[in-house]
Amino acid sequence: MFETGIFYAFAAVLLASGARVITARNPVHAALFLVLAFFTAAGIWLLLRAEFLAIALVVVYVGAVMVLFLFVVMMLDINLERVREGFWRNLPVALVVGGIMVLEMISVLANRIWGAGGPRRLPADYSNTKELGRVLYTQYAYAFEIAAVILLVAIIAAIALTLRRRKDSRSQDPTAQARVKRADRVTLVSMPSEKE
Repeated sequence: MFETGIFYAFAAVLLASGARVITARNPVHAALFLVLAFFTAAGIWLLLRAEFLAIALVVVYVGAVMVLFLFVVMMLDINLERVREGFWRNLPVALVVGGIMVLEMISVLANRIWGAGGPRRLPADYSNTKELGRVLYTQYAYAFEIAAVILLVAIIAAIALTLRRRKDSRSQDPTAQARVKRADRVTLVSMPSEKE
């Protein structure tokens, strides 16, 4: 019962933070709500006893999203002075998001220690990473490969859409280099010898 209540609380926070990601006008607030959504999803994974997925979600997505957000700020040429001036204005939202994350982690640990049903007994040699790999590459192998192809196509499309040729950039053309003849590169100049 306690675990079910925590799950529903996390699910409500996840839905609310996901909605705020797409409705927030300020990109800083949107990124903070996205981090909250990722931490909440990691808490749900911990409730499902999938520790590897929870850690991967936090390490990969939270780290990658912050790096991506920095790139977006650099590409959009956002006035950083105005963002720094608004630090105290954004501080309450950051404290609320951080407080919710701390409460979620405390509730997950409290459920592990004082949970009603107690921890599920697993064999001593059980590894959920090994089990995840077995299920992913046997039962869901086709879905995994289709997702990989879709992501590859998305990456290529993103590169093709954002590729801009600059007029001042210089690049090598290997075919033109291979077609060059000696007469095109070296010019022999006949000069009279100097006399002392």
